[in-house]
Amino acid sequence: MAKTRATKTKSKAKHPLLKRITNVATKVFIYFLLVSVFWVIALRFINPPITLLMVLRNIERKADGKPFKTEKKWVKFDDISDNMKRAAVSAEDQLFLTHIGFDMKAIEKAFASNAKGKKIKGGSTISQQTAKNVFLWPGRSWIRKGFEAYFTLLIELFWSKERILEVYLNVIEMGDGIYGAEAAAREYYGKSCTKLTKKQAALIASCFPNPRRWTPKNATPYIRHRQYLILRNMNRLGPLDF
Repeated sequence: MAKTRATKTKSKAKHPLLKRITNVATKVFIYFLLVSVFWVIALRFINPPITLLMVLRNIERKADGKPFKTEKKWVKFDDISDNMKRAAVSAEDQLFLTHIGFDMKAIEKAFASNAKGKKIKGGSTISQQTAKNVFLWPGRSWIRKGFEAYFTLLIELFWSKERILEVYLNVIEMGDGIYGAEAAAREYYGKSCTKLTKKQAALIASCFPNPRRWTPKNATPYIRHRQYLILRNMNRLGPLDF
């Protein structure tokens, strides 16, 4: 009897602690939902001044003994060259206008590639890349991927496709310390992104997968081939009807 009473006493003592932990976890979860939704809605109208990637890249530069560098200039959607928009969609996400944030076929290919022990090539949509660049940190962990999926759904829900592409083309890394189409166009061609030709836009887009290694200034045969493929896709791509 004494053992039974002692066991019941311990069980009762654990319940309040478990209840407090559950209450705290519930509050944290609710606060996260509210803050994240507010954050996404706010950035539908406010241009993000900086991203975590920009901060981390500057920390890396400082560690390498280099000065801080963040070349960027925001350009409104209507002022971005149609060539740049089409090049980005042709290079990264040809189903951008029709999906709700995810390319299921690309995801299936990524899983198949993983199963074979091969490197995953692409797979992320423009929406996913935008969510990652604006709201998250770089990396490949499942936790980050989970947050990426969550924020992808939010921006697809609260932003228009125009806004997603506008933010994408203004914050994406396009070189060492270079972010956005305007900074890239001025760095590589000495002109505004509003005046980029098809070939110039395609060459910039061909470097998207690894912009710190590849550059339009010194395009390798591989990059030139990517440029050719992107130009071909641009010609096949229908009108961007937003």
